[in-house]
Amino acid sequence: MLEEKITRDYQEAMKRKDTVASSTLSFLRAQFMNYAIEKKKKNCDDNDCLAVIKKLIKQHQDSIEQFTKGERLDLAEKEKKELEVLKAYVPQALPPEEIKKIIEQVIAATGASDMKEMGKVMKEVLAQAGAGADAKLVSDLVKELLGKKAQ
Repeated sequence: MLEEKITRDYQEAMKRKDTVASSTLSFLRAQFMNYAIEKKKKNCDDNDCLAVIKKLIKQHQDSIEQFTKGERLDLAEKEKKELEVLKAYVPQALPPEEIKKIIEQVIAATGASDMKEMGKVMKEVLAQAGAGADAKLVSDLVKELLGKKAQ
């Protein structure tokens, strides 16, 4: 289970005195507990863990962007290191070409022809692509492909 693996990795990071990994994984474990409490569960399953990790990855990416704009490169660098620790627990993302193929198949199967049907297409594509798809990338590609179809 992913939560148990992260706990073991946290303990290893503590033994190695890896402050970046240990603090990042400690925070991540706390987020799992908060999520479980919020959802009234005893533990998080793997899907819950992935949702929490992806949310934190998005937050780190936004922080890096903001710190870079604000010329706080020291903080941006810290966020990048933490981001790398988090990315190790997310399945490898599908390449855009692969996602495009899935979108084209879904559009053909559903008969979607305009932007009104974007939600239906997005839902199906994300279900087929699973954890290996970045929702923002999928959204951009669906808009692009449905936009071409509407013309």
